[in-house]
Amino acid sequence: MSRLFPNAAPASSTPRGAPRRRDLVWLALMAGLGLAAPAASADSWPSKPVTVIVPFPAGGGTDAFARPLSAVLTRQLGKQVLIDNKGGAGGTLGATLAAKAAPDGHSFFMGAVHHAIAPAMYPRLDYKLEDDFVPVALLASVPQVIVVNPKNLPAKDLKGLLEQVRKNPARLNYGSAGNGTSHHLAGELFKQQTQTFITHIPYRGAGPALQDLIAGQVDLMFDGLGSSAQHIRAGRVKALAVAGPRRAPGFPDLPTTVEAGVPSYQVATWYGLWAPKGTPKEVVSAMQAELKKAFATDEIRQAWTQLGAETPNLYGEAFGKFVAAETRRWAEVVKTSGAKMD
Repeated sequence: MSRLFPNAAPASSTPRGAPRRRDLVWLALMAGLGLAAPAASADSWPSKPVTVIVPFPAGGGTDAFARPLSAVLTRQLGKQVLIDNKGGAGGTLGATLAAKAAPDGHSFFMGAVHHAIAPAMYPRLDYKLEDDFVPVALLASVPQVIVVNPKNLPAKDLKGLLEQVRKNPARLNYGSAGNGTSHHLAGELFKQQTQTFITHIPYRGAGPALQDLIAGQVDLMFDGLGSSAQHIRAGRVKALAVAGPRRAPGFPDLPTTVEAGVPSYQVATWYGLWAPKGTPKEVVSAMQAELKKAFATDEIRQAWTQLGAETPNLYGEAFGKFVAAETRRWAEVVKTSGAKMD
C-alpha cells in the first residue's frame, strides 16, 4: 500500500479496525476510477456533441462537403455534429490540432488530398497522418476543374486558354488554397505538361482564392469542382474542363481534359475522415455505419451530384492504403515539378 499511497499512515500507527475501513476505501477508489473512465462503446456513443475539424476556412471545397454531411449525421445521431474551421498552413494547422484532440470518439478530422501532399512539401510536420490518426472513410472524390474569370480571360475552352497563356507568358496568374495544396500542385503539373508559365498566388484556403478569382484579382484556378460548382452555375466563373477521363456528375456539358486535347492532365480532389489515434474501434465502426446510412440518403446523393462528386466505397484499412498510395504519387509530382514552399 505504501507504494500506491506514499502519504498514508504506517500500519503500526493505525487504530484497531482501520484495515477494514482501508479496504473499503480501496474498493471505493477502484469503483470511482471505473466510473471516471468508462469503456467507450457504440451503445453509449455519442454522449455529447461531435466536433469535426475542417482544416480550411469556410467556403472551400472541404467545407462544401462537411456541412451537408454534418446536417445528416446530426439528424441520425440525435446529437449535434459541429464543424470547426481551423485554416492555415495549407491545411496542416488544423491537422496538427486534430491530432492532439481527445480520442474519446467525439472529435474527428476531415482532411483532403492536400494532406497526402503535405509530407513532401513540409519538411517538418507536427503530426504524421499514418501514425496519429485512424482512417475512417473516403467521403467524396471530385475531378479538379480549370476555372477562369471570364472578364480577365475570355477563353471559351481549354484550347483558347492555352493560346492566351502562350501569348502572355508570365503575365497571367492562378490562385490556390495555399502552398502545397492540390490546387498549387495541379497548377504546377499543368504548367509542366503544357510547357507554359503562370504565376502562382497562394491563399489561406480555396474560399478566399475563389473570392479573388470572382473579383478579378487572379485570372484562373485549378480548383476542386466541389467548391467551384455554385459559382460556375451562377456564372461568376467559367469552367473550361474537368481534369479527368470522364465527365462529372451534375456537369454533363463540361468537357474533360482528355476531350480538350490534354489527356495526360488528370487530377482529382478527394475528401476523407479520420479519428485521432486511440479512438475506440467500436466508435470508429459506429461512425462508418452512420456514414453508410448517410450516403444512402437522397439528401447526400443530391448534394454530391450538385458538387460533381462520386461516393467512393473505401473504409478503414482500405482507405488508409489509398492515402498511402496518394502520398507516394504526390511526392513524385513535387519532386518532378520542383515545387517548394515560398
